[in-house]
Amino acid sequence: MTDSLLSMMMLPALPHGEGGWEGWALSLFVLVPLLMLLGLWLSRNIVQIRAVMVTGASALLLMAVTLTVMYLHVRQAGATDEMLFRADMSWYPALHIHYSVGVDGISVAMLLLSAIIVFTGTFASWRLQPMTKEYFLWFTFLSMGVFGFFISIDLFTMFMFYEVALIPMYLLIGVWGSGRKEYSAMKLTLMLMGGSAFLLIGILGIYYGSGATSMNVLEIAQMHNIPVEQQRIWFPLTFLGFGVLGALFPFHTWSPDGHASAPTAVSMLHAGVLMKLGGYGCFRIAMYLMPEAAQELGWIFLVLTGISVVYGAFSACVQTDLKYINAYSSVSHCGLVLFALLMMNRTACTGAVLQMLSHGLMTALFFALIGMIYGRTHTRDIRELNGLMKIMPFLAVCYVIAGLANLGLPGLSGFVAEMTIFTGSFQHPDTFHRAWTVIACTSIVITAVYILRLVGKILYGTCTNEHHLSLTDATWDERTAVIILIACVAALGMAPWWLSGMIGESVLPIVGNF
Repeated sequence: MTDSLLSMMMLPALPHGEGGWEGWALSLFVLVPLLMLLGLWLSRNIVQIRAVMVTGASALLLMAVTLTVMYLHVRQAGATDEMLFRADMSWYPALHIHYSVGVDGISVAMLLLSAIIVFTGTFASWRLQPMTKEYFLWFTFLSMGVFGFFISIDLFTMFMFYEVALIPMYLLIGVWGSGRKEYSAMKLTLMLMGGSAFLLIGILGIYYGSGATSMNVLEIAQMHNIPVEQQRIWFPLTFLGFGVLGALFPFHTWSPDGHASAPTAVSMLHAGVLMKLGGYGCFRIAMYLMPEAAQELGWIFLVLTGISVVYGAFSACVQTDLKYINAYSSVSHCGLVLFALLMMNRTACTGAVLQMLSHGLMTALFFALIGMIYGRTHTRDIRELNGLMKIMPFLAVCYVIAGLANLGLPGLSGFVAEMTIFTGSFQHPDTFHRAWTVIACTSIVITAVYILRLVGKILYGTCTNEHHLSLTDATWDERTAVIILIACVAALGMAPWWLSGMIGESVLPIVGNF
């Protein structure tokens, strides 16, 4: 299937060395959001604002799809470089900081996920009021940070884009959120900034400990010069710094409050993409650059991630707010990402990246549907919702599909990701790791319990609220966002081989260090 797709595209053989045109073309993932910010600033009415957002989001999605096809083509042509489409430019020579970009299969997958969420999030915010222009300005600024992070291979540049992605969250939640939005925005910001402080210390320790002449991740990894005793110091700080964003127990408490208060598209982007920066950073920086410390100290974080997986699932069972249910579910599923990475073998790590993709699509779909239901019923309390299947059948059916994907129904993305994770985890020869795998597997059963209970409670039965009987179903813009996400969830579930192969090749250079 991939071969035929590539031949239909009629792509020529492409250079993949450092400094090629396509390396600099990666910077379009940062330049396009910058142009969107300029266009939004110049916009004078809602029509112009929507035109800028749709045009920019469509361009990003087209670029991500094109990059994916190009990457597959170059790999099939025999490229063996660890990172393709590289470009490098000295940015701040005094501190050896470079603007270095490049992608592998993991980065390409994350860019594709980000573009899908930004595109669908634009339609999910189509009717947002008030201060539409300001909202989309901060939304686009956040998106730019996410894209910049995934294409960067310089430690400082990655950290800079990481901060760019975090800062807008305070305003997006504090101004356009609901409920205890000021409290949630401040709690999220303080905890994530605290994680950033640990991360900055870890990055500086890695750079000065390695004795490298630049902050390029590949150069530091090839040197393998960080002494083990220093790795024991910098690995926990770096893993913890990224782990806070990945909802690592017990630093996960910002996540449910933040998601519950955020507007719909922000919840989609935050849970669907932003939390993936945590798992990506743990793998790409902490574990890749400090493999000896990862092997020695990884068991500590394995225990914490195992607790996240089970605790998040149990917590979702006792919630009555739709957003809190999905937020705690995200804690559980993001915990599975870090859990699989710490198994340090190819199958489990491939499953971790597939889980990032699967969870990103599923949770974006969930938050989009919850926002649409809340916009009509003005409540997220499941005790006040029932009989929605007869009132808004399209949204109800889509909610059922999202729930089935979340509990791991074969044919949808959740099944592929979780089976790969648990298969890879059982491949670990150590009894301790296998025991924790058994514990983590219990989350599958718990997830099925709260998903089926939730679907039965709010969708079926007789509607007892007379106001709800007059509600309308999804509009065209809402249907656009939801259908695209469902199609992606189904595509990943039924045809995972091209993505899993691309990811598996990129995982090898990292797991080969363990």
